[in-house]
Amino acid sequence: MSLIPPEIIEQVIAANDVVDVIGGYFPLKRSGPVYKAICPFHNEKTPSFTVNPQRQIFKCFGCGAGGNVLRFVMNYENLDFLGAVKKLAERAGIKIEQTELSAEQAAEYSMLRRLLALHAEAADFFHWHLMKKPSAQIARDYLKSRGIGADVARAWKLGYAPDEWDAMRDFADSRGFSDEELVASGLVKLRDEENPRSEFYDRFRARVMFPICKDTDEVIAFSGRVLQADAKAAKYVNSPETMLFKKGAVLFGLNKSKRALIEAKSAIVCEGQLDLITAFEHGVQNVIAPQGTAFTEKQAHILKRFVEEVVLCFDADVAGEKAAERSLASLLAENLLVRVAGMPQGEDPDSMIRGKGADAFREQIAGARDFFDYQLDRMVAGPDFNTPRGKMQAVRKMAEFISLIRDSVLRETVMNRVTQRLEISAQEFVRLLKAPPSKTPDPLSTVTATAPPDPFAEDSTIRLLATVALRDAAAREWLLAEPWDSVLRDQLDAELLVKILRADIQPDDDASVHVFMTTLSATEEAAISGLLEEKMLAHPMTIVHDCWRELERRKIRHRVEATQARLRTPDLPDTERAEMLKEILDLQKRLLDISRPLSPPL
Repeated sequence: MSLIPPEIIEQVIAANDVVDVIGGYFPLKRSGPVYKAICPFHNEKTPSFTVNPQRQIFKCFGCGAGGNVLRFVMNYENLDFLGAVKKLAERAGIKIEQTELSAEQAAEYSMLRRLLALHAEAADFFHWHLMKKPSAQIARDYLKSRGIGADVARAWKLGYAPDEWDAMRDFADSRGFSDEELVASGLVKLRDEENPRSEFYDRFRARVMFPICKDTDEVIAFSGRVLQADAKAAKYVNSPETMLFKKGAVLFGLNKSKRALIEAKSAIVCEGQLDLITAFEHGVQNVIAPQGTAFTEKQAHILKRFVEEVVLCFDADVAGEKAAERSLASLLAENLLVRVAGMPQGEDPDSMIRGKGADAFREQIAGARDFFDYQLDRMVAGPDFNTPRGKMQAVRKMAEFISLIRDSVLRETVMNRVTQRLEISAQEFVRLLKAPPSKTPDPLSTVTATAPPDPFAEDSTIRLLATVALRDAAAREWLLAEPWDSVLRDQLDAELLVKILRADIQPDDDASVHVFMTTLSATEEAAISGLLEEKMLAHPMTIVHDCWRELERRKIRHRVEATQARLRTPDLPDTERAEMLKEILDLQKRLLDISRPLSPPL
């Protein structure tokens, strides 16, 4: 399998001036050293889309899109990477020559493309059955009972999995897909999970099928709903995790709702696919649904690219309440405002909209309460609150919630409201609070984020290291000489920094940086563009030393906490306890040594 060599990509980028290319699509207006325009990727009235001719990058400080000329053509014309390279090469009169991938790279890339093709074919297969086959009448009747007709089924490409053991297998075989590809897709299930050579059968049978898509509309998985209310089978069956699909990193409906999310700056989180589809088709389009009820950190991070606020709209039952609580940590970690729309008992968005209309649902969302006020009201109304034990449980629970808040001002504000309502002193309440999550802004930071959140999230230490590794040769060389791979392995937001360090980048050579950017996702490329747009930091060597010492301190503090936790183990032998105490003292001494200030830069 062939690949375009990096030097050809570099040549294509160099031959296509970013201002000339973008200016060929719509007019750009000069504004000092840069050019500006209304962003083509989201609705806005004031231009926030900037093109930098010196850096040869674009950046929108409204929606966060950014990258080099290749990324712009990919986004604007909806082309894949190879298509954008070929288009720009043709524009510049450059002949494309391709080199060979390694056997392992070729196999992985080939499998990825085959799985995408298989999922696209499977979506067509399920959809055709729903729309055309007499045996799918039960599915059509079910959807009709939920207010979903043929037009909506077509818009969302809903489907029906035949009530057969090998319908999908036979179909995939007729389309030239191998058993290996079918098993890797998750569309079939092995009879013996321990034996990859065992026989397999269709995972989805006699179910309404919901395609799960990337935000670029490619189908990567499915969710199948059972049709009989009294069926013994699980209500929903979902695709397993595959090369294409990571459950905790996908939001159902994002491919259709992202524009509405950006415009509203708010996301309504529904529990199920039908809730989301009903809301969307009735005009409430800033909706998404996690794969499962509670949010993961990755899902919250994705959502933060589009919105500032989240309204949780889970079912009014114990499971829904628990899902809201489990979602809180991930959402607050992204500094998202969280509200809760308490649905009436027995109602969900789908039933409310169909029974009372979309306006009733909009009123419910408009009246959503701040998460902390909502939880406080629930606890105060509880039957045990007026007992000393019940009140103490409420105090501890609210302290647990408030401990998740990272923003110090918001933390103080919420704490004051809670202490007044629970009639407890602030000093007493503070004793119950845990330390806020550890993504505290580093005092060394001189970077002010002007764009929406990026893959560095709030960890300014990682962000600073990424900046100097991109833009200062000496600092990059020093960092590469350290054991950065092992130190960064456990850092939450270091994935992009690791890519920066692994890449063949010369900070003084813009072309090498642009070639590196072509290997990144759109989100990562936008983050790099943001770093390149910022003012260069003073004293990069001092910054890289101080940031590195901060990472070492984190590692030591983590080891101290882990050892202290082991010390609490019941019936621990005295000799082992003594060894642990000595280890903690040694680590604390090491922490003290690292914390001593460095000499000022020369």
